[in-house]
Amino acid sequence: MTEKTVSPDTQKELDRQLRILSRGVVELLPREEFITKLQRAIEERRPLRVKQGFDPTAPDIHLGHTIGVRKLRQFQELGHKIVLIVGDYTAMVGDPSGQSATRPKLSYDEIMKNAETYQKQFFKILDKSKTEIHFNGEWFRKMDFVEIMNLATRFTVARLLERDDFSIRLKSGVPISLHELFYPLMQAYDSVAIKADVELGATEQTFNLLAGRTIQEAYGLEPQCILTLPILIGVDGKQRMSKSLGNYIGIDEPPGEIFGKVMSIPDDLIYDYFELATDVSLERLQQIKQVLSDSNINPMDTKRELAETLVDMYHPAGSGRLAREEFDRVFSRKLLPNEMPKVGPNELVAFGLDPKAVYLVHLMTKAGLTRSNSEARKLIEAGGVSLDDEKITDSNYEFELAKETVLKVGKRRFLKLMPA
Repeated sequence: MTEKTVSPDTQKELDRQLRILSRGVVELLPREEFITKLQRAIEERRPLRVKQGFDPTAPDIHLGHTIGVRKLRQFQELGHKIVLIVGDYTAMVGDPSGQSATRPKLSYDEIMKNAETYQKQFFKILDKSKTEIHFNGEWFRKMDFVEIMNLATRFTVARLLERDDFSIRLKSGVPISLHELFYPLMQAYDSVAIKADVELGATEQTFNLLAGRTIQEAYGLEPQCILTLPILIGVDGKQRMSKSLGNYIGIDEPPGEIFGKVMSIPDDLIYDYFELATDVSLERLQQIKQVLSDSNINPMDTKRELAETLVDMYHPAGSGRLAREEFDRVFSRKLLPNEMPKVGPNELVAFGLDPKAVYLVHLMTKAGLTRSNSEARKLIEAGGVSLDDEKITDSNYEFELAKETVLKVGKRRFLKLMPA
């Protein structure tokens, strides 16, 4: 059999797309199969169906999530079809990937509320008019018990227990709930339902992604190819970016908050953030690598460039420069921000607080400076809260709103309290 000749135009376009799509990818599995699919898509002018699933277990998308979403956008800009799966049913199970214990279950109402936020934030990055979006409840709620059992016959328990997280928990005597074993099958069946050609996921998702190939073949479909993506380390420089760990940068956060959080990352993460979380050119990436490798150059300016770049990606043009100027003004010169949210007696009453005896913990939470009263108490006790530069360490602290007062929480959150 003679090998099919590839036209020069097809080869040129194939090389271009591979160069773009390979950036920041850990593995292409199987690589030759992916190249064949991509070449066929170019020749037949038939876009690949590229899938990624998101379980809305928390309300906000952070920079870690955007690694996958931005890769989807690259596929989209190359003319391929993006299929987002919002896991309203898989979220009720909870993906056990990388988990040392069973995840707490969320109610369906909580999941759907989070899903609303996810959809708004997806389209800060993707073109909504060119994106197909499905909730996997569309097919799972229609499956009867016979169909579920039929799906379960396609995979063995021995294969499931090959997963590191399951095998480690089993050896350690940590319980594995039966419903957790269904998660890889459910994610895999999503690929059957939407006939995925390609699926994206973080490296820790590799088992689930490969399960998709197995289940597609079992249902008579051509198996999907897989792009695995790196995990972004959080601002603490230690663990993966996570809302629950508090080491995240949310794309919906105010410009000043994004800028300040980026400035807090360890210097050795600057390049990774540029490569994985921004769209700077490969040429600029190489320049950044050279600058950061020079021990005689202070990396602070490069970090400022990173912070400004990320702010501009998710806020109107010029927001990054303004955030940079405000950061330098507040943190370099130890001045107060030019603009701060304001709260007066009427707002305090609306919060359920007495202006003559303002309970600081409740004020911080009601004003949105902390996510919970327990977080507020921890910040106060750790010395991270001040009123007019006076540190408050008593978590039961109350004060009367008798004069204009500035409340500072952490390094970047301010609130101006205005008397009547």
